[in-house]
Amino acid sequence: MKICIINGPNLNLLGKREPDVYGSTTFEDYLIELKTIFPTIELCYYQSNIEGELIGKIQEFGFDCDGIILNAGAYTHTSIGIGDAIKAVTTSVIEVHISNTYSRESFRHQSYISGNAKGVILGFGLKSYELAIRSFL
Repeated sequence: MKICIINGPNLNLLGKREPDVYGSTTFEDYLIELKTIFPTIELCYYQSNIEGELIGKIQEFGFDCDGIILNAGAYTHTSIGIGDAIKAVTTSVIEVHISNTYSRESFRHQSYISGNAKGVILGFGLKSYELAIRSFL
């Protein structure tokens, strides 16, 4: 089984950025933990701060892997293009968020991804990614 994790803008700053909201662990360190928890699953990872690059990866992974886990960051609330890319591919996408977006600013309550995703997991910190992987098993 191959699952691809795609992270959007500012998630390269995990471990440094607002640790009270996002924690103090980098995603690279957490990815090592995920690979230990799921040794039989091939986990690939991509992060970009650029919307078009995220769309390109959704299209690249979206026809030949078993699942995509997408944390589009702030693009969740603004990108019709990312939502359309999810609709265009055959691989199921789970939308994840580290924080509970509904307990934050009201603009974070809108998602252009949720309606096209297989499911949404939010508010469990980095464990949201583990829960998303488990949803594909």
